[in-house]
Amino acid sequence: SVSHQPNSFHSNYSVPSHFTPLTLFVLCSFTFLFSANRASFLVSYKLFWEENSRMKDIKGNPLRLKSLNHISMLCRSLEESIDFYQNVLGFVPIRRPGSFDFDGAWLFGYGIGIHLLQAPEPEKLPKKTEINPKDNHISFQCESMGAVEKNLKELGIKSVRARVEEGGIYVDQLFFHDPDGFMIEICNCDNLPVIPLTGEMVRSCSRINLLQQQQTPPVVQQ
Repeated sequence: SVSHQPNSFHSNYSVPSHFTPLTLFVLCSFTFLFSANRASFLVSYKLFWEENSRMKDIKGNPLRLKSLNHISMLCRSLEESIDFYQNVLGFVPIRRPGSFDFDGAWLFGYGIGIHLLQAPEPEKLPKKTEINPKDNHISFQCESMGAVEKNLKELGIKSVRARVEEGGIYVDQLFFHDPDGFMIEICNCDNLPVIPLTGEMVRSCSRINLLQQQQTPPVVQQ
């Protein structure tokens, strides 16, 4: 057998001679952390990490936002809109400040608020009949797309179904209107992973999407 002479690297510790310099460095670092100076080292590291995190927060969130609070919408009939958001989408009416000098209602659900405002001139609100998935909309995730579609049919609410495929992952979508034509989407979008992009990657993806749109042949109406 081959014997290994110990190499001393600390007054109280020794290691075999076949240990690599990297191993010695790791062991030295480990010893240092548990030495008399470990407290000051850990404090310095903690301050560095907190400052680094703070700078990242400022750069990525200059307004220091915390969360989405509510969405506000004008409606023709306050009663009809309350009924829709409460009994179709499951929002709960909540107390609204009495100091407001205009009619409205607040509802809350799924971590966000819906603020409904009675339009002073309902007849002037634009009317939408066509369901266009590319129109402005809010989207909710659901547990069962089949159950949602079944309930919408039972309620007599017209909807349009769509499907997105990305890398073998499928996302189903249902689009429909509230009483004022504002579009709602129900989906299982949580099937898709959330992957943050850097600035360069965002620009790259935008160019790819543009090229794909340019290469797509136009749809001919029969």
